[in-house]
Amino acid sequence: MKDAVLSIRDLTVEIPTRHGILRPVDGVSYDIAPGEVLGVVGESGAGKSMAGNAVIGLLSPPAHIASGEIVVNGQRIDHLTGEAMRRLRGKEIGMVFQDPLTSLNPLLRIGDQLTETMLAHLDITRTEAEERAVAALAEVGIPGAAERVGSYPHEFSGGMRQRVVIALALCAEPSLIIADEPTTALDVSVQAQIIALLKRLCRDRGTAVMLITHDMGVIAEAADRVAVMYAGRLAELGPVREVLMQPHHPYTAGLMGSTPLASRGKDRLHQIPGAMPRLDSLPEGCAFHPRCPRAAARCSSAPGPLISDGDGRAACWFPLDRAGVA
Repeated sequence: MKDAVLSIRDLTVEIPTRHGILRPVDGVSYDIAPGEVLGVVGESGAGKSMAGNAVIGLLSPPAHIASGEIVVNGQRIDHLTGEAMRRLRGKEIGMVFQDPLTSLNPLLRIGDQLTETMLAHLDITRTEAEERAVAALAEVGIPGAAERVGSYPHEFSGGMRQRVVIALALCAEPSLIIADEPTTALDVSVQAQIIALLKRLCRDRGTAVMLITHDMGVIAEAADRVAVMYAGRLAELGPVREVLMQPHHPYTAGLMGSTPLASRGKDRLHQIPGAMPRLDSLPEGCAFHPRCPRAAARCSSAPGPLISDGDGRAACWFPLDRAGVA
């Protein structure tokens, strides 16, 4: 994608251990365009959050980027460390995490945190930053923003704190937002409000979003395209409607089949048999083949190829057709 805000190419993250090298992210590639929301979905342990942490330079040692490239606005950033990466975070890349209290300093007023972030990354005066802080809170729907700017994080509800975190992520006008499970800890009604807010703000500003979640409902509501991950690898990538309604990879079909909507009228939810393999005991070939109803001998000998099909692709030797069948 020529004008992509974020471009990831063959990204591999490794963790050396006593028993060998683990690869929580293995050869992942995708782009995100300005104003686009890419949903990254998969079970716990699929590698989706690790990929996000690699982009923002928050891998915990000994985890490290072993190969591949990460490019933001034409600048390669996977080799940056220390101060160079800190300058990039906030200015070029904003972050929204699952628990807003981990993103907010409990000892500082909300307005001070917004002001200091803007002063660190924008060429403005303190007065301008303070005015922008009030405007940012109003923009994310904080009632009485001029009064609440002096409040501390604990004085806000969970949903309001997440709105503050979104304001904090966007206040320095970044071109990319990494949102890692931003609605998991919130009530369902508040989840919808936060997703709608994030979509509106980012599209109004042309900001690209990597939305990391395990919730297929959030993906369906918020994403333009979806990347399905399994055991560190990309299983399927394509437009959200096509992938969710007409999946090509059996794993994607299993995820969709296990949702309450797909199981409506049945006594039990459909489930994918077995469990995701541990990184230190990945099967040969396609990592999904021990759980796959379509697995054949070829699946245990080599990982599935990336198969092009219009705007989507699936890493499967025997992909489903457009009707979701053989």
